[in-house]
Amino acid sequence: QVRLVESGGGVVQAGGSLRLSCAFSGRTFISYTMGWFRHPPGKEREFVGVISWNGGSTYLAQSVKGRFTISRDNTENTVFLQMNGLKPDDTALYLCAARTTWSVGTSGYNFWGQGTQVTVSS
Repeated sequence: QVRLVESGGGVVQAGGSLRLSCAFSGRTFISYTMGWFRHPPGKEREFVGVISWNGGSTYLAQSVKGRFTISRDNTENTVFLQMNGLKPDDTALYLCAARTTWSVGTSGYNFWGQGTQVTVSS
């Protein structure tokens, strides 16, 4: 069974940066496309970005494009979300997820982490 553990969240002032990590275990990491989602308080879960098994393809939501970068290290079985220029609207529980096929769709993820909280103060 796949296990995903996010880390790196915290409290940051607007304009600041954070780097989230998601550690993958239990299966072969390179078999999975990895996604990041976020769940803002009182709102529905939102798609943030996705990266293909080898990092060759990425796709980011329009709301974070130009500020966030998604990457992965297949030697460390870890996917990252670099967040720059953070805004109060970025405040959310950030979760990583794994799926076996490439897609920019928001459904089809088989495994989810518990999330790491990001709070951006104004």
